[in-house]
Amino acid sequence: MNAVTTSESSRKSLKILAVCLATVAGYADAYGYLTFTTFVSFMSGNTTHAGYNFGLLTYKAALPAVCAILSFVIGVFAGTLLSSSRARHSRRLLFLSIACLLALYIAAFHLGAVTTFPGIALLSFTMGVMNTALSRLGMQTVNITFVTGTLNQIGGHLALAARREPLSDAENKGDTHFRRAMMLSLIWGGFLGGALLGGAATSLLREWMLVIPLLIMLALALVGPSRYTSD
Repeated sequence: MNAVTTSESSRKSLKILAVCLATVAGYADAYGYLTFTTFVSFMSGNTTHAGYNFGLLTYKAALPAVCAILSFVIGVFAGTLLSSSRARHSRRLLFLSIACLLALYIAAFHLGAVTTFPGIALLSFTMGVMNTALSRLGMQTVNITFVTGTLNQIGGHLALAARREPLSDAENKGDTHFRRAMMLSLIWGGFLGGALLGGAATSLLREWMLVIPLLIMLALALVGPSRYTSD
């Protein structure tokens, strides 16, 4: 009984974590687009921007998107090295690293050291690191820094739910296609809510906008799941 309760509690905490991370990603993406007209989390959009600018031979216009893509991949590389380590609190160390990167950006911004390419590179690197913080909720793969894959999964689960298809990798009797679609919808909603909050905070917080995701990551470093054994 205790094991079941612990497992259920772990699932709930990971769902909350996924929504929090998606909210931070949406917020940072809104900030990046408003500040640099470049996504710092949504690399599909950057790939499109880079591709059509190269096609138009406007190479200079493609460089911000290319910078974001390369920095994101390097961030994923760094985050994976940390998350795959055997450190006792590897996930919390990852959250703290993300908070420190955001603090570094804020400090550099106020010192006047943030120009377009360093700003894009630092924020995209940070989102790449964060992308490695959570990849699964039980048997379900999740995307926390971009939404295309999440929307694809939602549509697929809803279609199979409409056909009353059984879930082949169900973890328990209540685990269904519809339930997973709802869970993924919460993550998508977190990203959307973060973007909405980022837009609303522009006129209120101005140069202090990134303090909100910084505080969220600090809170997760203190109280979030500490290791990668449960996802």
